[in-house]
Amino acid sequence: MTDTYASVTALSSAANFMFRPTGETIITFRTYVKPREYGALRLKVWHSNAVDSTWSDGTESKAGDEGGAWRIESCTIGDGGRQPDGSAQEGSLRIVTFEGAAFKQVLAGERFWSDPVDAYIPEGHFLVFTWAIAVSGPESGIPYNTETLLAAAYEAAGNIAAQETAEGFLPAGNRQVLPSMIAYERETDKRLVFLGDSITQGVRTEIDGYSFWSARIAEGLAPSIGVWNIGSGWARAYDLAPDGPWMAKAKQGDEVAICLGVNDIGTGNRSAGQLIGDLTSIIEQLKAANEDVSLILFTLPAFNFEGAHEEVWRTVNEWIRKQAPERVARVFDIAKILGQARPYENKLKDEYMSPGNDPHPNGVAGADVAEAFLLWYKQQ
Repeated sequence: MTDTYASVTALSSAANFMFRPTGETIITFRTYVKPREYGALRLKVWHSNAVDSTWSDGTESKAGDEGGAWRIESCTIGDGGRQPDGSAQEGSLRIVTFEGAAFKQVLAGERFWSDPVDAYIPEGHFLVFTWAIAVSGPESGIPYNTETLLAAAYEAAGNIAAQETAEGFLPAGNRQVLPSMIAYERETDKRLVFLGDSITQGVRTEIDGYSFWSARIAEGLAPSIGVWNIGSGWARAYDLAPDGPWMAKAKQGDEVAICLGVNDIGTGNRSAGQLIGDLTSIIEQLKAANEDVSLILFTLPAFNFEGAHEEVWRTVNEWIRKQAPERVARVFDIAKILGQARPYENKLKDEYMSPGNDPHPNGVAGADVAEAFLLWYKQQ
């Protein structure tokens, strides 16, 4: 985000995986996003060609991995209509350029902006973003996000970013290939960044529903508060310990809400001391970059931990509630909202479970968390 541009959507576009094609190819990626505002919009895209957070055990991709050299053959943005079906509204697509060119050679690890472009998105319509990317092989890795998709996404062979019809486009499955930020020109009073894992990203909530809590919070805030969701599936606090691409994104916020730790416990098997150390490092790095940044630290959400993992969860949450306020502006107790009554507060409430007995909070939880957060937030 800049002083005059903010994220146009509450959808996260963080990267946690790397697409490595086996040979030379061109693929067109088309994604539909719900904008925070409608009408005439001046848009730009910003991209960080790197993986933000570690996926699974880090074998496939890990935080800080640089994307390779690849080429944007063409790029468009426009009105995706009311139904994200692979098409764009007739006559709505606008060409996105980069330093005046309709293409761009992207360098390994590069961070870059596009030129501004004007588009019109009617009330209740999706914004559709499309880019055709050429890669030469596995060394030309493209960072992207892999999880259960939260936005309709399509792929097609060849360079057809300017095509309005859905012909040739097929559902993308679990591959969301988006710029790090689709931004719109908007004077803001504050730039709020949501930094978290799959729970912040909204994994397991319904596609195109924007029912996860960070999206519902954004909907409840005035557009003068810019919101950038950089939640990423499988992410953990220690992904931010080195000052890498993900931390560089978080540092752009005037206010940063941090909701991390679940994967550190469940996947990383971190001790309470290690996790507290990583959270402290995040806080210190953000404050060192901007001493005026306002930090909100969430307690670790209820995630059905048991045994040694439960003990770490309880110890860290005790630290967040009692000692972290010395380091951050405020603490939001999301665990209290999501958890069952004591002594089972480590267990997610049954009505908040996702299908398949999955402890990722569902859309009902998203509504309740957002309502509580907005009431709490506006009291500051």
